[in-house]
Amino acid sequence: MRPGISDKPLWLVLAAVLCAAGMWTYVDRVLIPYQVSDAARHDRPRGNLSDLYPRWLGARELLLRGRDPYGAEVSREIEAGYYGRPLDPSCAGDPTDEQGFAYPVYVVFLLAPTTGLRFAIVQRGFFWILLFLTCASTLLWLRVLRWPATLWTQVSLLALTLGSVAVMQGLKLQQMSLLVAGLLAIALTLLVADYLVAAGVLLALASIKPQLVVLLLAWLAIWTVADGRRRYRCAASYLLTMAILCAGSEWYLPHWIPRFWHAIREYQRYTGARSVLDTLLGTPSIKGLWIWSWALELLAFAAMVGVCWRERRQAANTASFAYTISLVLATTVLLIPMNVPYNQVLLIPAVLVLVRERRMIWQRSVANRALFAITACLIFWPWLSSIVLAGFSFVLPRETVERAWAIPFWTATQIPVGVAALILIHYYQTTFTASAMPATS
Repeated sequence: MRPGISDKPLWLVLAAVLCAAGMWTYVDRVLIPYQVSDAARHDRPRGNLSDLYPRWLGARELLLRGRDPYGAEVSREIEAGYYGRPLDPSCAGDPTDEQGFAYPVYVVFLLAPTTGLRFAIVQRGFFWILLFLTCASTLLWLRVLRWPATLWTQVSLLALTLGSVAVMQGLKLQQMSLLVAGLLAIALTLLVADYLVAAGVLLALASIKPQLVVLLLAWLAIWTVADGRRRYRCAASYLLTMAILCAGSEWYLPHWIPRFWHAIREYQRYTGARSVLDTLLGTPSIKGLWIWSWALELLAFAAMVGVCWRERRQAANTASFAYTISLVLATTVLLIPMNVPYNQVLLIPAVLVLVRERRMIWQRSVANRALFAITACLIFWPWLSSIVLAGFSFVLPRETVERAWAIPFWTATQIPVGVAALILIHYYQTTFTASAMPATS
């Protein structure tokens, strides 16, 4: 090594690669073997376990055979393909998730090119598409955030991203949340670069999972109205694309919207979907509401709306706009009624903001340092524990290691809370500090 050149970037990359390798080794040697053995003990079917399969089969049946993807017959075929056989309610070991087609009909247009292929081919191809999109979106978020990270920093961030629980689970399941996250990253990069029409089109396509984009679209609506003459093109292209998608859906499946809403209600019933805060703090009241989690969700939503309103006049190529995007996506993970690790891929821009601003956050106060340290521990716990379990899998009996399979997931529910709280507090502290500074001539 030449004098004067730090070896810190090399160690950073090696540590990131170790984290990613530990996570994927843990998955292949601990998590999946445990799931296989547990399913065998309880006579639980496994099948292909691909979250893409229900969408792909529904698209094939609608486009090639004109069948209703929300219908009971297609739902039964989806079960048989996903699990290897239809679920039996009388069998205690069977899953409760019926894997229905709980997406807007226009998702079939994205999958149309694949309907003539065998699913095994589609599954492999979709894995690599998601892998590429996830890598690209991580780098695109750096551009949106206006962070000129060095090459070694970018490589480290890519390794950590691919080795995260969210991305690992999303890739293993071929989850469309990763596709939506990639579309959002591209759309917002185009928005920052002033390609408003293309951004609007991609935002419409990303609405195949409405719950992941509804808060973002609400923020962009506020932002557009604040300067409609300059920003209307994004809203116009979004609305036009949505009109085309909905009209095409109505052509293929008349009256699809009521069927979609019914599928959503059924999905909530058989999955028992709950938000992050519901999972952590849920205490049912007489009316069945979750008192404390509901109050905190309302508080988080109000704080987010306050930030959006304050920053509505900021241009898309400013740091304030990017910061608001990060906060909105972090709040989305906190509030949506589905607490699953793969949705945490939307936390990537918020985590990048915290990494970039770490020195400012750390130096502000003791309370900030405590919250930052706790959040960092929550984020790093899955990597550290998976490395340990991966190492133990080579020296300890398989049954012993498999009993500890859940340890890397211990902080999965707390991570969105820590990230959202820290980025929100940092915003308001920075804003109040700036407003309190005396003006200079």
